[in-house]
Amino acid sequence: MLMKLKVLILFSISAQISRSTIMAYNPPVSSLLLFDFQNVTDLNNWTEQSDTVRSVGKSKATFDLYKTQTKQSAILFTLLNPQSNGACFSGVRTTTQLNLEGYKYISFLCKTAGNATTYKIILRHNNLNDEPNPTYEQKFKVNTDSDTTVKLPISQFDPYYRGKIILDGPTLNVKNITSFGIQVAGGVYENFKQSGLSSLVVDQIWAEPNEDVLSISRQLKHIVRRMLLHLNQLKLAKLFTYS
Repeated sequence: MLMKLKVLILFSISAQISRSTIMAYNPPVSSLLLFDFQNVTDLNNWTEQSDTVRSVGKSKATFDLYKTQTKQSAILFTLLNPQSNGACFSGVRTTTQLNLEGYKYISFLCKTAGNATTYKIILRHNNLNDEPNPTYEQKFKVNTDSDTTVKLPISQFDPYYRGKIILDGPTLNVKNITSFGIQVAGGVYENFKQSGLSSLVVDQIWAEPNEDVLSISRQLKHIVRRMLLHLNQLKLAKLFTYS
């Protein structure tokens, strides 16, 4: 009877150790759905952010739900009306509260049409969502004749002010993303120029984990399980030997 009681206690303690140890080796994150345009009823929390915020601006953007017989998406319509130097931008943004620590990419699939071949994702942090605070931007190119898979490293969002990069500027606080935007610009400070009408269709936007970290974590979890199993076997053998 005493031996059975010892065995039960040992199994209970080992199980608790096993659970707590394995939890410590869980992957830090899994894929996180940031925006699901397939299952929203409206886009009222998205607002236009175009060059008309300045007196000389003449560009325009609208962001609407796009419904077909089979699914729902969001579609961004943009009209770029550049100044003589090529300066213009149009887009939309939403306020949010995102902690992207431990994630490596912002990713989505989009389909575009029209003149624009380069877009931007624009982030802000710490509730510093307006000027004169910097934006954190990353450009991506799109295919005009097929879908485009976009995968933007979060570590490569750089600080900008009115289209110009801020050298040695503050880094993005990935723990506190408070504004998320999609924009197309004329390229006044770039080696490309854009103007006219364009559209971008997107279903969902995700944050993806670092696959290398996940792979290592899975391997560690497997190793820990095997070690605990071997340890339990040794403890049981010793228990039966001395009981």
